[in-house]
Amino acid sequence: MNSTNSYTLNELARIVGGRVEGDATLAISGVASLHAAQPGEITFVAHPKYLRSLRTSHASAVILDQATPADRPAIRVEHPYVAFATLLTLYYPPVRPAPGIREPVSLGARVRLGEDVTVFPWVTLSDDVTLGDRVVVYSGVFVGMGSSIGEDSVIYPNVTLYDRVTIGRRVVIHAGAVLGSDGFGYVPGPEGRHHKIPQVGGICVEDDVEIGANVCIDRATLGETIIRRGTKLDNLVHIAHNVEVGEDNLLLAQVGISGSCRLGHHVTLAGQVGLRDHLEVGDHASVVAQSGLAKDVEPHAVMAGSVAMPHPVWRRVQVALPRLPQLVRTIAALEQRVALLEERLTRPT
Repeated sequence: MNSTNSYTLNELARIVGGRVEGDATLAISGVASLHAAQPGEITFVAHPKYLRSLRTSHASAVILDQATPADRPAIRVEHPYVAFATLLTLYYPPVRPAPGIREPVSLGARVRLGEDVTVFPWVTLSDDVTLGDRVVVYSGVFVGMGSSIGEDSVIYPNVTLYDRVTIGRRVVIHAGAVLGSDGFGYVPGPEGRHHKIPQVGGICVEDDVEIGANVCIDRATLGETIIRRGTKLDNLVHIAHNVEVGEDNLLLAQVGISGSCRLGHHVTLAGQVGLRDHLEVGDHASVVAQSGLAKDVEPHAVMAGSVAMPHPVWRRVQVALPRLPQLVRTIAALEQRVALLEERLTRPT
């Protein structure tokens, strides 16, 4: 895919806050990966291990950090990947459909529509729904009573927003996501049956959040489940009732967060990480893929590991784990002593 726009290397450097090395008047018609780039396009190298691929790339120019050697005209920046993303948006800006209501659309009572709203066919907007200016709602979306979507947000096909879901500005929700389904709340009765706890709270998604395909976010039992500003959720993430996800979190595919957990800001949970209920994860903490958290996490910590076993055994393992480094050193010392004793016993008298 090629852009019709063309910029000089000097113009691109000003846009990304970099400096030119080489021909500043070089015309650049597009941006591409190392392997796909063609003459007239610019690529990037974010790590020295990709320099071998750069040598065989057909790109006319490259985005590099301040130290990596260049074999062609270059733009020097502190963060090549960020600069590359900026230029992708420049050459291939998002395409928003023309505003308007495309029938058939089901509109409830007291629906409020902002300016330049786009609503595709087969959308249902229930009573007391509000869409802000320039909102785009694609086909098959259901928006429940009393819900609102802030300006410049995009809701892709077949998204379901239950009642009392509040979506902020510039939010993107990808196809198949469900926001506002009941939290998993049951209490066992004396007769052994599970009695449902009514889930009467709501959901608040703040500005600049992106929610991946088939994400499920449960409404709160009371109050709100909250996704704070700037957080990005990958596909197939599940967030349970009354969870609060802090600002600028990254939650990767198949993360599962149990009820009433609290995540600080700039937390990263890698793929298939699971959290038990009522945990707190500190600011800037990271959790390695497929890890399971059973206790609170301190700020800036990096956590890893999860093994299923009988619970009594698991508790003993957890007690022993902090002692393992010392136990390894003790065993090594004992092995040396045993070896010396065996040597003495085998010596001729």
